[in-house]
Amino acid sequence: MSRTLQEAALYGESLYIDGRWEAGQGAIVESVDPATEKVLARHRCADEFQAALAVTAARRSVESGEWRTADPDRRAKVLRRLADLIDEHTDELVDLVVREVGSPITLARALQVGQPAVNLRWFADAALRGPRGGYRERLPGIRGAVSSESVLVREPIGVVAAIVPYNYPLNMISWKVAPALAAGCSVVLLPSPRGALSALAFMRLADEAGLPPGALNLVLGGAEVGTVLSSHPDVDMVSFTGSSVVGSAVMAQAAATHKKVVLELGGKSPNILLPSADLRSAVGPSILRFCRNAGQGCGATTRILVPEDRVDQFVDLAAGFIDEAVPTGDPFDERTEVGPLISAEHFDRVRGYLDRAVAAGGRVAVAGERPAGPGWFLPPTLVTGVSNDAEICRDELFAPVAVILPYRTVDEAVAIANDSPYGLNASVFGELDEALAVAGRLDAGTVAINGGGPMRPDVPWGGSKRSGTGVEMGEDGFAEFFRIKHLNWQVPS
Repeated sequence: MSRTLQEAALYGESLYIDGRWEAGQGAIVESVDPATEKVLARHRCADEFQAALAVTAARRSVESGEWRTADPDRRAKVLRRLADLIDEHTDELVDLVVREVGSPITLARALQVGQPAVNLRWFADAALRGPRGGYRERLPGIRGAVSSESVLVREPIGVVAAIVPYNYPLNMISWKVAPALAAGCSVVLLPSPRGALSALAFMRLADEAGLPPGALNLVLGGAEVGTVLSSHPDVDMVSFTGSSVVGSAVMAQAAATHKKVVLELGGKSPNILLPSADLRSAVGPSILRFCRNAGQGCGATTRILVPEDRVDQFVDLAAGFIDEAVPTGDPFDERTEVGPLISAEHFDRVRGYLDRAVAAGGRVAVAGERPAGPGWFLPPTLVTGVSNDAEICRDELFAPVAVILPYRTVDEAVAIANDSPYGLNASVFGELDEALAVAGRLDAGTVAINGGGPMRPDVPWGGSKRSGTGVEMGEDGFAEFFRIKHLNWQVPS
């Protein structure tokens, strides 16, 4: 490249349609460093006509068959090449993510940049082996008055609109783009404007990886561009990650053309500390799980359920842990655990929830130290004295704020945990057999027991209720990008 990846993201064209970079014709949006409040770049978004052009390019790609019918080995090679390019440009990508999103640099290296390469390689392997059952699955024949043979053919679903949030810009792109491309689909990618720099950098690398024109397109834009993608008759599937409110709008917009919709819409996840739990061991992971990425994660376990006679002990342990091990501040500092929230508007929104909770009788029991100077920093905060029906317990805040909810019995803890409009994620600490039994009773797509394990690409992520529809990642997430065709024919009896 004649320019560095960062220079291209900062100063290059903002749209990639049908294999070409183009200037947008829509509104101007800014990329702002949430730690310094300084403008990093300005981008001109796509207008509605350009968004439709991107869909047309993806449809043309599907109909040409250049990517859809490409040998799986070719698709795998492109995905592996893209993963290699991410590895080669790790330092630049980490710098972009830290500046644009405010993720602490240690998290940016491991999860924001390192994990997408892992995901791409996993789906490269998936492209080779095909979806569960294979690309073409021969079924047992039927013998009788009418004898027949049958084959199930799994084909790429077609054009996919992939709409991703700002909080994990590269990782969320890999969750959608990697399986779609591995399946043979063509994609129109719409990143959050707040994750634009990371998305543009990813697209530069994808262009270099060898994708044919139209297989992957990128448009920047807001709600009006998203509406074009969700409602366009040439889009076969929408994969969206974001808020429940916007997810409902996406589903409604897609309904007229009966396209497939996969929605990952967040949560208000419980963390149950059973009576058998060792609070000293559980307090660290309990705090870190809702503080990671400044709490800007859909799976954050922000409702902490503690036996009522141990609440004071947990509060004391949490205060000490936050003071000693969870510093808030400069995301480029290797010691930082909590960076800034994404914007002034989001900071004010979260502060509003805290102020209303206190006004209604709640108490900020623990609060970390906010760094001096600019930046939308909110240190880890624990709230007590609220009931599970308070708005701070019902709504997803997307911030390092958790509530402590006391309980008397394990049955009551399970009931409180399940009493939520969401059902995405959960955590349980305690004696293993008891924790496993409780985990099985929770309404959640994922349950981490005694800290769980690392993120892995081979398992599905999804939930129930307002947490969404369908799943992402793993074999089940890969299957979302296929349609199944049954071929059957008669044979002599």
